[in-house]
Amino acid sequence: MEGPLKIKQWAEADRPREKLLSKGVEALSDSELLAILIGSGYKDMSAVALMQHILKDCDHSLQQLGRKKVEELMAYKGVGEAKAITIIAACELGRRRMMEKVAQTVVKCGQDIADYYRLKLGELNHEECHVILLRQNLSVIDTVLVGRGGLAGTSVDIRIILEQALLKSAAAIVLCHNHPSGCTKPSKHDESLTLRLKKACDLMDIKLIDHIIVSASSYYSFNEHGLASL
Repeated sequence: MEGPLKIKQWAEADRPREKLLSKGVEALSDSELLAILIGSGYKDMSAVALMQHILKDCDHSLQQLGRKKVEELMAYKGVGEAKAITIIAACELGRRRMMEKVAQTVVKCGQDIADYYRLKLGELNHEECHVILLRQNLSVIDTVLVGRGGLAGTSVDIRIILEQALLKSAAAIVLCHNHPSGCTKPSKHDESLTLRLKKACDLMDIKLIDHIIVSASSYYSFNEHGLASL
């Protein structure tokens, strides 16, 4: 019994590279695009079929695929280190492209910040806390990592946040951190941190615009929920 056809044996119109040239990149499925990157499968499975198999295990989610480590991808037959690195690099480029698209020069609303930081932090398996330093007109001066922790939480020093704001002469700030659990409901610690940071900012004549919690698919804005009188 003969095995599956190799991509070179397919009808020319069905081959991923030829299909891209003749029909445009939009005509290709995720598995076909990834097959172009890895170049080949193995004896019993084409590159497209291999990527279909991997994507199926990821619930056909590119976000889940992007969270896989090199070792996890190499567990699939036909995926060596080079192919695994190529897949991860492609997912990261896609994420960075989206970050570039949604990054705002001027902060207009919580959604702007959430869109950016969902891409930056939403898929991490540990917590990170960042502060956005803003001018009087809410244009961005800089963004700074001010805390990194584990799955359950992270410790944030308010003095470090204020130090960064003063060093860059920021008139306003936004605090943002992620919840790896996927639930963006603020904890008691989050609420306490927001209140304490607001009081400290008021003393230094710095405006705390918002504190935003993100996951891969949602966000929570303290400002939008009217908490801490932001």
